[in-house]
Amino acid sequence: MVSKIILNHTVINVDQYKENWQDGLLNIKINFKVTSENYHDIATLLYEEIFDIEVPEKGITFRGAIQEYYTSMDNLYKEGEVGDYYVSLLGVKNEERRRQ
Repeated sequence: MVSKIILNHTVINVDQYKENWQDGLLNIKINFKVTSENYHDIATLLYEEIFDIEVPEKGITFRGAIQEYYTSMDNLYKEGEVGDYYVSLLGVKNEERRRQ
């Protein structure tokens, strides 16, 4: 079971992880919690759109882009709030690689 991924050096603890191949490119789908305390950092990170992605528990690294994402809340500035995030990341052609 995958418990975390790393997007551009930022560790994300995941609640759900799925992977599949789409047109020869790796696609990972994750669900994770975002608290009001880390909302700004995560929102800023996701605006980058293209990422160096690592899945350490599976030995996977690749360059990918957000294919789809949504949240249960779009404003987590109220202290103590927690939102559910879903993100789908698709490999970018010619940059996908699997760690040896």
